[in-house]
Amino acid sequence: MKPVFNKIKKLLFNKWMIVVYGLVILFVITSNIIIVNLTKDSIYSTISTTPEKQVALILGTSKYTSRGNTNLFFKYRIVAAADLYLLGKVKHIIVSGDNRTKNYNEPKQMRKALIALGVPTEAITLDYAGFRTLDSVVRSKKVFGQNEITIISQRFHLERALFIADRYKIDAIGFAAQDPPGNYSTKTRIREYFAKTKAVIDLYIINKKPKFLGKKELIKI
Repeated sequence: MKPVFNKIKKLLFNKWMIVVYGLVILFVITSNIIIVNLTKDSIYSTISTTPEKQVALILGTSKYTSRGNTNLFFKYRIVAAADLYLLGKVKHIIVSGDNRTKNYNEPKQMRKALIALGVPTEAITLDYAGFRTLDSVVRSKKVFGQNEITIISQRFHLERALFIADRYKIDAIGFAAQDPPGNYSTKTRIREYFAKTKAVIDLYIINKKPKFLGKKELIKI
């Protein structure tokens, strides 16, 4: 009798696991569909049609890949931000990224690259505590006092950033920087798919907060 009971128990467990896995997959797919549809009308890809905002926010990434090559995500975001500034679509740029060690400093790398393209130093503010997208977006309002911003990144990343901005009542639009070619971004895109799901959990279930806020540094233009 005991072996039969164990078989039934195992069968029921397997069925419940299938249900659980199914619900998880459904949640992931639904989260992505909702975020993409809610933000698609707020993303621009041509400068001429992009509304003017006082301040842009570049979401950080490393200048180099793990192999030491130029990171195209970084390069294209910088080019997009410089173009927006030089063509008068924004007047100031927040460069927000990770500064985890003395030898790893995304904001300084971004500032240096922007200056090389003609953006003046005084038009750039460094945010050293942009440890993740949520931190960068929330800090643009809570620390730097911006209720209206243009967020700059690749489209698939902007969708999540704009979703976060909406939750925090920030009037934000996104400017989609050029995507790297081919399968360059496959792993990043797969990771982003689950990051969108995590954003829903962070914002509406566990109420995740930025790692660090600190004192206000209001931007005066």
